[in-house]
Amino acid sequence: MGSMAPYHPENVPTDSPPPSCRESSRRESSRREFLAAGIRQSWLALTARPLVVGLTCGVLGHGCISNPGTVGNSGDLIIGQRGLADGRFQKPRAMAISPTDEIYVIDKTARVQVFNTSGKFLRGWKTPESANGKPTGATFDAATGNLFVVDTHYFRFLTYSPSGELLQEKTIGGTNGYEPGQFGWVTDIARAPDGTLYLAEYGEFDRLYKYSSDGEYIDRFGEHGEEPLQFSRPQTLAVDNEGLLWIADSCNHRIQVVDWREDKPRSVAIFGSRGVGPGELQFPYGLTLISGKRLLVSEYGNHRVQCWDRDGKPLSSWGSAGSLPGQLNQPWAVACDSQERVYVVDSGNNRIQRFHL
Repeated sequence: MGSMAPYHPENVPTDSPPPSCRESSRRESSRREFLAAGIRQSWLALTARPLVVGLTCGVLGHGCISNPGTVGNSGDLIIGQRGLADGRFQKPRAMAISPTDEIYVIDKTARVQVFNTSGKFLRGWKTPESANGKPTGATFDAATGNLFVVDTHYFRFLTYSPSGELLQEKTIGGTNGYEPGQFGWVTDIARAPDGTLYLAEYGEFDRLYKYSSDGEYIDRFGEHGEEPLQFSRPQTLAVDNEGLLWIADSCNHRIQVVDWREDKPRSVAIFGSRGVGPGELQFPYGLTLISGKRLLVSEYGNHRVQCWDRDGKPLSSWGSAGSLPGQLNQPWAVACDSQERVYVVDSGNNRIQRFHL
């Protein structure tokens, strides 16, 4: 089992969008102001607590946790701490879980690190380039068993074998631009049951792309805005068994559900609004669909994970700002393994936490 890192001021991230994104989006300015205030408040609260150097494990009760913010909701595994050695992280942001339940984590050193379900480091590698920025998304392709790495600041989607071999012929994108096949800052990729690939970007444009099963461009839609089918940093995608597309519309503080199975996209539902209460969201960065027609949403701004049904009803939540087991500091991604154990990228604490539904 991994150990937990003590809390240090440098663990508080100061991530901001690229310059062109700052210039093009008023909402990004609002995001930075909110995060700066939240970081100050969290740090003042955290410095009043003793440093935590150990881990007491506990398995959460059945169902989604119904008492948000309780430190006793400590989960049963913490992987990693701050550092550059194998098994340690520098602000992890992306995660994917393989069909064999291996956990792939990408941090701001551009390392892909692989762990087993006991938290043991297995292997790792780095993406080809990282001077311009690091990947912010990852997912396993159910059709091929390969790993998609969303190489955000190089405008491309990389494909790796599970062992870490870069399959260069499968790369999508790589050129910054406005023409089909060119991208801004890419955020995620998801495959539908019929093989269709959906891709997302933010920056100069906030929009989604549709690609064929073999990686050929079909269409795109979306723009900056707050109306249905408009976006402000669509950070995470998921596709349900019916082929509906679920989008964490992060800087609009909401989840959008879109039907793009035909030629034109159609808005199906919108969940959430900005706030701190149940069913409200603050920068939802991660989203995953789970059994029982539910979804989990990780909130970068509220330092928690919420469980919803797919009709948009909030069921419960857990997490609060901090570094104790069960607490979170600006979580990015959330994912489940084959047993529906929930893994959360606790980015500001340089670790991965696991919880039981």
